[in-house]
Amino acid sequence: MNLIGTKSIGVKAPIIRKGDDLVKIVTNSVLHAVKQNNIELNDKDIVAVTEAVVAKSQGNFATVNDIALDVKNKMGEGTIGLIFPILSRNRFSNILKGISRGVDKLVIQLSYPFDEVGNPLVSIEKLYEKGIYNFNKTFSAEKFCKIVGNVEHPFTGVDYIKFYQEICGGKCKIILSNDPTTILKYTKKVITADIHSRFRSKQILIKNGAKKVIGLDEILNQPVNGSGYHEEYGVLGSNLSTDEVLKLFPRKTDEFVAKLKKSLKKETGKNIECMVYGDGAFKDPVGGIWELADPVVSPSFTKGLAGTPNEIKLKYIADNKIANLTGQEAIDEMKKIIKGKSKDLKNKNESLGTTPRRITDLLGSLADLTSGSGDKGTPIVLIQNYFNNYAD
Repeated sequence: MNLIGTKSIGVKAPIIRKGDDLVKIVTNSVLHAVKQNNIELNDKDIVAVTEAVVAKSQGNFATVNDIALDVKNKMGEGTIGLIFPILSRNRFSNILKGISRGVDKLVIQLSYPFDEVGNPLVSIEKLYEKGIYNFNKTFSAEKFCKIVGNVEHPFTGVDYIKFYQEICGGKCKIILSNDPTTILKYTKKVITADIHSRFRSKQILIKNGAKKVIGLDEILNQPVNGSGYHEEYGVLGSNLSTDEVLKLFPRKTDEFVAKLKKSLKKETGKNIECMVYGDGAFKDPVGGIWELADPVVSPSFTKGLAGTPNEIKLKYIADNKIANLTGQEAIDEMKKIIKGKSKDLKNKNESLGTTPRRITDLLGSLADLTSGSGDKGTPIVLIQNYFNNYAD
């Protein structure tokens, strides 16, 4: 038996710039890494590349003024509502700066006690201490802060109410409510800033009388004065690049993974699966932050990564079907059961406790944790033995 299971290996790469041949860079980086470390590549290995370097090599950037012009053209004059933005300097500050420049007046509606991806505006415990036991009330920013006091983020120390007001330069009013229709008391023209619930929010607003509703996925969904753009996600998945520039989510990633797979096949002779990944999909148990601020974990991947795992739960089998066996006899029987498992274990006792998630969401989360978001310098992740099991 091969005693090594899944391996996730961060691979360092050069600093990526606009116009770089990323397929060549990734291929060479992987080849050099495996040679340096005596790693043997195999069929069904996986090479994952972070979306950030894909977008950078494409030059998919836009400015705050590009956002402002697009918002002005799409929303027109008057007061504009902005609901459910996440609390993030990296993810939202430049988007808000652009929206603010493109409108006459802005009413921002924050959710509480945390945003869509779990960033806390204030802890639930603190709200309980102040006598707020449910979250169906509406507050002005002033009243909320008067009741709860300090609303600094526990990790970053940022007071996001004050921070977002400063970005808007006195042009905005901030309210707190978890009901998307609250914004309609102030304006019938609304931008939905939520990520994963944006379609539901749009439907609710239109059903309740909104006259104009767009999401962040409709801002820069086409070029503005030659800017970068994303036809499906707009400014969703973007990051702060400089004080006036955003890096957008990468485009044409299907083409990239196909070319990368072909390149790796040519150089190694192996059928290596490829994917582009962004944020992982996992929740921090201490801060409560759900990592997924990108619209998807993986925008593109080769076909061998489609689907969900079809696995049996070894613990369940060990405790039930082979409970009376030990040693090599138990090992042999477990292998036999794995090799004979059904091709569809959905709703079967044998799969109790396995993770019902898409393979690319699992792999993207693994890759994101491996590469990190800081200074590790490994935008490429090589994953091996992922599809192996106890019987291999």
